[in-house]
Amino acid sequence: MKTLQFEGCKVALKQDKTGYVLTLSLHPDDIPEDLLRDFVGSRYQVVMVRIGDNEQPLERKEHDKHVRTAGMLCKNALFWKFLFEDNQIIAESEVEATEWLREYLNIPSRSDLKTNEQAQKLLEKILQDFNQWNTKD
Repeated sequence: MKTLQFEGCKVALKQDKTGYVLTLSLHPDDIPEDLLRDFVGSRYQVVMVRIGDNEQPLERKEHDKHVRTAGMLCKNALFWKFLFEDNQIIAESEVEATEWLREYLNIPSRSDLKTNEQAQKLLEKILQDFNQWNTKD
């Protein structure tokens, strides 16, 4: 099996009815000729590694996912409804949800989720509770 290897730069990400569409920019000297010859609609198994300024692979930090999760939760109107119905907040809003979550996790800032294992566990618990509530009939 011949593999294609090249460097690309992410320039766009959008969503359509079939899923996500990732657009990469490739330098003309880096694009494999086989890729140019394949017809539009060809399928590929893709493996990607993000590289840093030092040309070495960047290590993804698992604990950063907690920061992202907390941010996404607080922007989610369904999460606001979940908290409101449970009498945890008095108004369904991002501000209320953010303040409640910081207090619940006992952290002054979401960035503390990077290192605070207790807060990470509490976040996972509230996410599990929210997901159960969200999937109920």
